[in-house]
Amino acid sequence: MSLIQDLINLDISDSKKIIAEYIWIGGSGMDLRSKARTIDKPISGPADLPKWNYDGSSTGQAPGEDSEVILYPQAIFKDPFRRGNNILVMCDAYTPAGEAIPTNKRCEAAAIFSKPEVEAEVPWYGIEQEYTLLQKDVAWPLGWPVGGYPGPQGPYYCGIGADKAFGRNIVDAHYKACLYAGINISGINGEVMPGQWEFQVGPSVGISAGDEVWVARYILERITELAGVVVSFDPKPIKGDWNGAGAHTNYSTKSMREEGGYEVIKQAIEKLGLRHKEHIAAYGEGNERRLTGKHETADINTFKWGVANRGASIRVGRDTEKEGKGYFEDRRPASNMDPYTVTSMIAYTTLLWKH
Repeated sequence: MSLIQDLINLDISDSKKIIAEYIWIGGSGMDLRSKARTIDKPISGPADLPKWNYDGSSTGQAPGEDSEVILYPQAIFKDPFRRGNNILVMCDAYTPAGEAIPTNKRCEAAAIFSKPEVEAEVPWYGIEQEYTLLQKDVAWPLGWPVGGYPGPQGPYYCGIGADKAFGRNIVDAHYKACLYAGINISGINGEVMPGQWEFQVGPSVGISAGDEVWVARYILERITELAGVVVSFDPKPIKGDWNGAGAHTNYSTKSMREEGGYEVIKQAIEKLGLRHKEHIAAYGEGNERRLTGKHETADINTFKWGVANRGASIRVGRDTEKEGKGYFEDRRPASNMDPYTVTSMIAYTTLLWKH
């Protein structure tokens, strides 16, 4: 095993070749796939990389008689696993005719973020990605007795100690790997349910927020693979009196960040309320199991906002209210949401949609 590890850690920089790991989203809209290829020239951006293809019939994205799906490189990150000059490449997927396939939510998001009205407002996002670590063979949260339950919630949120924090080595490894990769990860913390954690990405501008969250998810899945643990993005992995998992999305525009921004924020929230059903429909599968009006959520059928209210659909921070400008938090997105969809939908509703 030590020889295998030595080979994995080989420095290939002298070969003047790099390994590019192409990453894309599979047919479920949540499963990540990847494969690697050798690149024999310096890479300064996604445009320097060749398009590639994969068998879409094996990912639920194309029929067997016409199975080729084309990968378009879109964003590059340093590879924390192979290191050196090797890279991770976030891609989106198209038919051979150049049409975005149905699971390619990035294409539509990029069209919204490229609108002059949106670009002028420089939309910032901060996404709080919650997730649950599961024991591999029993699909039960890490640290929980098999077939049983830990003590009630209370001591686990931001907790320390072997009886409160389960999987910290995975979480810290992920944190550093994301920083190495160039992801704008801004923090981590233990969550309310034991075995549940959160990382935050942002502030990131426009389409980059989606790219960074997806690659951060990819890195997390690779690390849990190495640790023999399973990561779940299910919005309510355990039934009963346990917190669900969300992806709270913090948002601001240039106008919101400037003097008088609080009025702009209130106008934006009003628009979000008018399109509540449309947003809920796009905010993650199984979200009705999480948005019950309990465990720091608003009921899925109710839209309300408030200052410092974690039981609201939209929360405005005390600092934003006090300063009269800043950002707000959309607490509705589920942990399994597509960040391309959520970020672009918020931008569309608040900046482009006309009532």
